Amino acid sequence: MPVYPFMQVDAFTDRPLGGNPCAIVFEADDLDTATMQAIAQEMNLSETAFVLRSAVADVRARYFTIEEEIPLAGHPTIATVFALFESGRLAPQREGATISLELRDGPIPVEVMARGGVVERVVMTQRKPQFLATVDAEQALPIWGLTQADALAGAPIQVVSTGTPQLMIPVRSLEALRRIQFDEPAYRRLRDEVGFFSAHLFCLQGATPAGQTFARHLAPFEDPFTGSATGGMGAYLWHYGLIDRPTFVAEQGHWMNRPGQATVEVIGPRDDIATVKVGGGAVTVVRGELIL
Repeated sequence: MPVYPFMQVDAFTDRPLGGNPCAIVFEADDLDTATMQAIAQEMNLSETAFVLRSAVADVRARYFTIEEEIPLAGHPTIATVFALFESGRLAPQREGATISLELRDGPIPVEVMARGGVVERVVMTQRKPQFLATVDAEQALPIWGLTQADALAGAPIQVVSTGTPQLMIPVRSLEALRRIQFDEPAYRRLRDEVGFFSAHLFCLQGATPAGQTFARHLAPFEDPFTGSATGGMGAYLWHYGLIDRPTFVAEQGHWMNRPGQATVEVIGPRDDIATVKVGGGAVTVVRGELIL
């Protein structure tokens, strides 16, 4: 009976039961896609990661939601790399290391900051942003129970991808985010029509004094913290001149009692962004074996 070691790690937090949980299954090379999808459904988390050997990078990972495989995701990357070091499968050199992580569409660099052999922070470099389809506000906003009065003036609703296409929906205030009423059938119709993975609604206010943005993410379930969309949001804000500096702190999940926080760094000029770095802490909450 095959046995696979696994961990569950909360990413984008420095305390257990905060941020976004991810299951990481190690030694998964002999698992086929259908079994990985079934395991993700069994774990019933927003994403489950599978660690495999790589011929082109230090390590390879595949990410699955309960519905499908996705090419790139933020909190599974933070959680997976943290788990590799926490479990001793990789070891930081001195105060940190940079590893190459192979994802579905190729490798990305991931930085690990450590102190005394303990990982304190993981920072992923996302892919060059793509600014894709725009959506009329009158078509999109009612799906979340919002009106054009809730929209951030002069800011388009647009699909942005730093590896996974996300619909960016900027709103005027935290109060607008609190009032979201979700129409899932209408959402799925828009998703199929426009072509995006999920939707990221955000404002230029933090939930705490430490944050410069706060977001809610629906896919269609609500995600406690979404690293890939946070990268796309950072690129969007910098590209459209909505932030003065290319570095900021993003917050998400506080209203779900899973507060999460990430540092965001946009690299490159507003009209030709090269990449976005998204980083955060992580905490192990479960270690175990998956028995198939």
